[in-house]
Amino acid sequence: MEKFDPKELKKLYRPGKNSHKGENGKLLVIGGSELFHSASLWALEVASRIVDMVFYSSVPVNEAIVRKQKERFHDGIIVPKDKLEEYLQEADCILIGPGMLRSRIRGIKAIKLLKDLRAFAPKELMEKGETGLLVNYLLKKYPNKKWVVDGGALQVMDKNLLNEKMIITPHHQEYKILFGSEPIEPAAKKYGCTIVLKGKEDLICQGDKLVINQTGNEGMTKGGTGDVLAGLVAALYCKNEAFLAASCGAYLNGLAGDRLYKQVGRYFNASDLVKEISRVMGEVLT
Repeated sequence: MEKFDPKELKKLYRPGKNSHKGENGKLLVIGGSELFHSASLWALEVASRIVDMVFYSSVPVNEAIVRKQKERFHDGIIVPKDKLEEYLQEADCILIGPGMLRSRIRGIKAIKLLKDLRAFAPKELMEKGETGLLVNYLLKKYPNKKWVVDGGALQVMDKNLLNEKMIITPHHQEYKILFGSEPIEPAAKKYGCTIVLKGKEDLICQGDKLVINQTGNEGMTKGGTGDVLAGLVAALYCKNEAFLAASCGAYLNGLAGDRLYKQVGRYFNASDLVKEISRVMGEVLT
């Protein structure tokens, strides 16, 4: 198993000096819930520092959360639920899952976006609730889009929908839900996806490629740091290939955490990490 080589950072896309708005990445983030509304905000905030445009859509039952996002989120566009697929097709990459709950289905007849889900969803999928319906419907309908699947979406997705366009970012428990005890290399090969297995040391695997990332520290056990990582990887994936985006994202996220650790020890949070990532990228991606 090889360690991540920081020289790989040189391969990352850099915006051209004469580029125009929209040419340097458009990311759609689908996430948030009444309980975990901050999770998607951390992903949004880090991504808005990297790509030209970030679109955000909350799950349909969370209209109150969407209103709160409008008050706080000034660096992107809030997507109405009936326009979700329109913005999805425009986006270079879609991040789905940060802050989403495994909720039971409620009021599905009133949700225009999900009107044809009953025909798509088998009985066992219906048991996964509204989150599972939305996640699997979109992954099935748009298999050729670039996807980063994180958080609540990982816990309800059908693993048979995984393909070479998808990056998944599970912690060990989420990995177990998806793959059981299957080792990471066989799982990545079998399903064709890129896996970022988060832990004390991150494992990033795609096919025959497997690297270990050793940046990061105990301060990054705080809630939200995984959402920051997902937003960072998704933003990089807009203009880079999957393995490069995933491995560089894990390295940069941990490197920012290590910089903070030198300043304040383990006493930093996800919002601090977002700000530090900007400084780190400004220094190392010149």
